[in-house]
Amino acid sequence: MQAPDEFNPQPGLAEELEPGLRRILAPNPSPMTYRGTNTYLLGTGGLAVIDPGPESDVHLAAILAAVQPGQQITHIIVTHSHLDHSPLARGLSHATGAPVYAFGGPQAGRSSVMAGLAANGLAGGGEGIDLAFAPDTTLTDGETIAGDSWDLEVIHTPGHLGNHIALAWKDACFTADHVMGWASSLVSPPDGDLTDFMASCRRLRQRSWRVFHPGHGAPISDPDARLDWLIAHRESREAAILKALTSAPATARSLAELIYTDTPPALLRAAERNVFAHLVDLTGRGLAAPQGGLSASAVFELGGS
Repeated sequence: MQAPDEFNPQPGLAEELEPGLRRILAPNPSPMTYRGTNTYLLGTGGLAVIDPGPESDVHLAAILAAVQPGQQITHIIVTHSHLDHSPLARGLSHATGAPVYAFGGPQAGRSSVMAGLAANGLAGGGEGIDLAFAPDTTLTDGETIAGDSWDLEVIHTPGHLGNHIALAWKDACFTADHVMGWASSLVSPPDGDLTDFMASCRRLRQRSWRVFHPGHGAPISDPDARLDWLIAHRESREAAILKALTSAPATARSLAELIYTDTPPALLRAAERNVFAHLVDLTGRGLAAPQGGLSASAVFELGGS
C-alpha cells in the first residue's frame, strides 16, 4: 500500500493526537521505519511512555522535555524488542525511575516451529533484535496496566515478533508494528511467524475499534478496513506462492523474485523472508512441503506431491 506522504511530523515535537495522548516521532527514518518510530505519551498526570524507541540521546531529551509541570513518567511500556522500539527503555528508566513493562525478552512468545528453526541455525533477517532487552515487569495476555487516569489492556499479538503486544485504550488500540497504515508488517522467521500473525489479525478483527495508533505512520481511522486489507494481502501472497508451486518446485528466493516484481532490490531480502514465512505456514497446514527438511534455503513443492 502506498505510504501516505502527508504524514511527516517534526521529530522530537510532542503532538497531541487526542485528549490525554501525545506522540513524539523519533529521528530514525529508514525504508523499514518510514518517517521514524512513534513514541506515545499517555496520561495527564502519571504518564505511560509506549515504545521509547531507538538508542538516541536526542530522542531521550525530547521525551523528558515533553513531561509538563505536575507530570511524571510512571510506566515505560515496550510493545516488542526490535532495535527501533526498545533500546531507549533502559536509559529512560534510569532517568525517571519508572519500571519497564513488556511481554518478555527477545525470545518470549516464540512458537515451537520457530524455536526449532532457530535451534537449527536460522538467524534473523536483519530486522534488528534488541538482544539485551529485559523488562522489569513481565506482562501477560489479558492483563490490565492501571495508571493515573488511564488503563491499558495487554493483547498478545505475536507474528511480527513473538513478544509483540498491542495495547487497548478504551476503543483505541496501540498496534505497534502489527498493524501499520503505511505498509504491511514484515514477518521474518525465526522471529516472525506468519501463522501467529494471521491469528493475531483475526483476533483484533473480532473487536470494535475507533482508531489504531501504530508504531510507524499516521493513525488508522478505519481499523476494520485495514485489518481486512492485511488479511486479504497475505491471502493473495499465499495464492501467488501456491500458483507458482503448481508449475515447479522453488526456493523462497526464486519465489520472491517472481512475486515481488515491484520491490526495490534493497528490500528483496526482506521479501524473501516474507515468502519463507508463508512457506513455513503452508508447510504447517500441509499445503507445501520442503525437500530435505524445513530451512530458509530449502526447495519447496506442493504438499502431498
